[in-house]
Amino acid sequence: MKILMVTPYPPLRDGIASYAVQTVMSLRAQGHEVTVLSPGPSAAHMHLNLVGARGAAALAKRVGGYDRVIVQFHPDFFYPIGAPAKERAMISAALTAAFRVATYVEVRLHEIDYRTGRGLSPAAVATRLMWSQVDEIVVHSEGERDDFIAAFRVKPERVVLTDHGEDFQRYTSVDKAAARRTLRVPADAKVFLSIGFIQPHKGFDRAVTAFGELATADARLYVVGSLRVDEPGFKAYLETLREQIEHTPGTELREGYVSDELFDRWIVAADCLVLPYRAIWSSGVIERARLYDTPVIATDVGGLKDQAARSTDVMIVRDDAELAAAMAARLAGRTGLDAPNGVVPARVVDTSDLGRPWPAPGERFRERLQAELTARASIVRGGPLGAVDAAAPGVGPAGEPDARALVARLTPVPAFLLPSTAGTGARSYLKKVVRRLTVWESREVAHQLNLQKIGTDKMVGVLTDQVATLQARVRELESEVHAGTDTDTDTGAGADVDAGAGAGTGEPRG
Repeated sequence: MKILMVTPYPPLRDGIASYAVQTVMSLRAQGHEVTVLSPGPSAAHMHLNLVGARGAAALAKRVGGYDRVIVQFHPDFFYPIGAPAKERAMISAALTAAFRVATYVEVRLHEIDYRTGRGLSPAAVATRLMWSQVDEIVVHSEGERDDFIAAFRVKPERVVLTDHGEDFQRYTSVDKAAARRTLRVPADAKVFLSIGFIQPHKGFDRAVTAFGELATADARLYVVGSLRVDEPGFKAYLETLREQIEHTPGTELREGYVSDELFDRWIVAADCLVLPYRAIWSSGVIERARLYDTPVIATDVGGLKDQAARSTDVMIVRDDAELAAAMAARLAGRTGLDAPNGVVPARVVDTSDLGRPWPAPGERFRERLQAELTARASIVRGGPLGAVDAAAPGVGPAGEPDARALVARLTPVPAFLLPSTAGTGARSYLKKVVRRLTVWESREVAHQLNLQKIGTDKMVGVLTDQVATLQARVRELESEVHAGTDTDTDTGAGADVDAGAGAGTGEPRG
């Protein structure tokens, strides 16, 4: 069968490109003749700018002559970011024509905004018409399948569920000892790993924060990866992550692009992967962990829970408290099989004391009532308000709060929090207008806030170090003074000085 694969392709550093190259290898192993068309320069056979209606029209000229066209779909490959509804409608119409020309079209869905298919606007109608021309739509989780059918009103039999990692192959054969030796990872440490492109929605900072609460000396957390997009918000996030890791004992950032072989070697070296994503559709990292039976802790976002059901040892967490609890459970030897339905409960609070009677009216009733309220709040909170736990991160050696950690608690303003421009209807149009008027300013404000935060954090860190150095020097000087006084006393010199001083000033000796 002659197949045209439309996809980003290596050496582009992209998860979809990595996904596609393994699918191409699998299809060729099955005897198919595969030609690859990429939206930019790569190792593919052809390159073509696919963005816009002209890109779709150019694609239509090239799909003829193939028995099957497979499209690795992400909206950004075809639609300009922030494109108005009229332009989106034109592009969808052009893609409809391209798909209609092809003999058979399979679209593998990696991400899409469901709102683009809802409503009666021309853009929504054109989008639904486009999807009606696709013979097979491949998704990676049941939730995506249900949402897609509801949003774009396609026939359910056309939407197919497939295993995200069905074509994934191993890139390394080393064992854990060899992997750790080559990666300079302690052989006997409990190793957590967060790996992949570093960007705000990956949430690697959440793993560092949770690890900081473990207060263990024999565990390590490695954050491995690099920036994928050279964008101010992403660069600020990386800078903040660097600072956070620098101040969290036991954590280490291995920054840099990770090849396929090196990526797998890190997975083999780890005892547990930590994927604290804030948003994602599906994860190739979970699939690669499954290849090597490496346990995973992942947040309950996108289709991760569905993916976890196909693995044997995955803990799904719903918030930061559960993330910390899951990492502690891993250190204690628990597995994903121990967690009910694969979900780790949040930190358990003993509230049995809350059933005791409230104080009865009488002398100093208000004070006793306030004391009881404070006590109950302390039980729920897990400690008194403002208490400093000497074992907690952000606490200095003498129990005082670490100023640098206090500053580090400030979170950056991530780019993904900026308002979306997708959607239809009057409300969405209003949002787009607001975005057009303000986004160029809000991005700059967010960038400046991040820079100020980083600068403040560094400044406080430098001052704290200088104060510590001065305090140490003062203690040394005090020790030297005391040592000199003791020596003089032992030799009698001090008595002579005192005697002389007393004689010189005329003060009485006794």
